[in-house]
Amino acid sequence: MHKNILLFIAAALVSVNTVAAKNNTLESWQQDALTHRIQESHYSMFDGVKLTEQQRQQMRDLMSLASRDTPSINVSEMERLHTLVTAKTFDEAAVREQTEKMAQEQVARQVEMARVRNQMYNLLTPEQQQILEQKHLQRLSDLKLQMAEKISTSAQKPAVNE
Repeated sequence: MHKNILLFIAAALVSVNTVAAKNNTLESWQQDALTHRIQESHYSMFDGVKLTEQQRQQMRDLMSLASRDTPSINVSEMERLHTLVTAKTFDEAAVREQTEKMAQEQVARQVEMARVRNQMYNLLTPEQQQILEQKHLQRLSDLKLQMAEKISTSAQKPAVNE
């Protein structure tokens, strides 16, 4: 779990550093990235559902409000973690504290995004909601199948002696 968090944060640091070098204002990049993530997550949630133009407009309005209201990414926290990771000695307690702080900020962003998704979901007709429920169940079924295949495949791999 901690390895995954560190890998995510390292990838995010690389992305931020690359984009920051290209953009004069990191703040505008954060806003664009957040808006893009919100739009992607909301659109993928509603894939396969035919929306009316009024529903589309209402969802665009909600996304616009969400992109302004969602807590922004704190670059200074990422820089602090980078400093801890690249220090001559590893301070596990400081890294743990920093990653937990960053995780809480991520939780706040996820809660806000879930709130907006709920508002968008409630704009749908019962028939559209039923389609989404069927698609959700299908995705869960597919995920379970993929996980079972992965477990089966990893069980078949021979152990490597070190």
